[in-house]
Amino acid sequence: MAKDEVIAAIATPPGRGGIGVVRISGNRLESMLRALVNTDVAPRRAKRAAFRTADGGVIDQGLVLFFPAPHSYTGEDVIELQGHGGPVVLQLLLRRCLELGARIAEPGEFTKRAFLNDKLDLAQAESVADLIDASTVEAAHCALRSLQGEFSQRIDAMVRALIELRMLVEVTLDFPDEEVEFLEQANAHDKLADLHRQLAAVLAASRQGSLLREGIYVVIAGEPNVGKSSLMNCLAGEELAIVTDIPGTTRDAIRQTINVHGVPLHMVDTAGLREPKDKVEKIGISKAWDEISKANLVLWVSDATCPETRIADPAVVARLPKGVPQIVVINKIDLCDQKPATYAGENATEVALSAKTGAGIELLRNAMLEAVGWGGSGEGLFMARERHLQALQVAQTHVEQVSVHMPQLELVAEELRLAQGALASITGEFTADDLLGEIFSRFCIGK
Repeated sequence: MAKDEVIAAIATPPGRGGIGVVRISGNRLESMLRALVNTDVAPRRAKRAAFRTADGGVIDQGLVLFFPAPHSYTGEDVIELQGHGGPVVLQLLLRRCLELGARIAEPGEFTKRAFLNDKLDLAQAESVADLIDASTVEAAHCALRSLQGEFSQRIDAMVRALIELRMLVEVTLDFPDEEVEFLEQANAHDKLADLHRQLAAVLAASRQGSLLREGIYVVIAGEPNVGKSSLMNCLAGEELAIVTDIPGTTRDAIRQTINVHGVPLHMVDTAGLREPKDKVEKIGISKAWDEISKANLVLWVSDATCPETRIADPAVVARLPKGVPQIVVINKIDLCDQKPATYAGENATEVALSAKTGAGIELLRNAMLEAVGWGGSGEGLFMARERHLQALQVAQTHVEQVSVHMPQLELVAEELRLAQGALASITGEFTADDLLGEIFSRFCIGK
């Protein structure tokens, strides 16, 4: 990306709308602004204007805003043209920007320039995309906190603590005869313990926040005709899956994302697991196992009127993914006068409910969140990505190794340096160009 290049893009979603926005960013855009609207525009004040062609004709009319550098989103001059939201008129307006020397922006390039111009750190930049993609209110609030810098501030505080510890160790290395006394006077052990507590707290909050970002992949499994599709419909609140008395009705996976107390749950209803009766059912069962292998949580549905369905075939049990939480759902309690309840089973939580009447469904919702470790509130969480979690885990490992190597200060210094590098990568202080390219390529055009 050349810093002197001017970029432009349609910043509103494709399709028709009441308003469409074309955004432009670059250096020294006053002449382009004059060519586009042929009028003076005061900084940061909306003005009604006609958007003009090269020969003075009118493409559209609407509002124009000009944000001179460095007081803009990207840190460069930024022009926003807000016109009518028709695809044709927006394309004509974008083409006019290209005639004046701009090029079409790459995905995420506006935010990438904001990062490179120190308007946002990398964690804040990523939270822009997370805020746009948020699928629940809690996820949006969590992403907004990261955008406002709460996550970065916690990371920066730990980096400063690491720098202080590194300084103490480096100074101590220069006076080897007094190393123990010097570190004790500087309270290094307590500072290290406090850093370890901070890391553990941020990592825990980040793991919880990642549930809001990624959601939970929940697969509904079980034998045929135990009510898997009815359970899916009940959880989703609509008739998504066909329900009949005929075993093997569900042949293909049916998907729906639902919101449970602010956490997105990506639900998948699968074919009943049994010896297939025909080729089509065999394919459906194979797909069911594919889905189960990817699950974060498996709901094993059984029929309260058929106790044998509660204990799956040993061959089936052996194929269930190890380490993945499971909940045994005892369905159809309305047929045997059983009360909704939650039980602590031998190997998994059991929830007795009726998918037909809805009795006990709230117990299942709570059990699902508890099974994946959800703490019950989005407050104080960070919208962490997988790379953030990995960096925090690496930093935690190196900090733990400090105590192991404490008599050997050269090794302690190296562990602290590596921990600092891992944390600094979160905010982008030390970040490879290829990682930046991967991160921003996932953004939408015009952001």
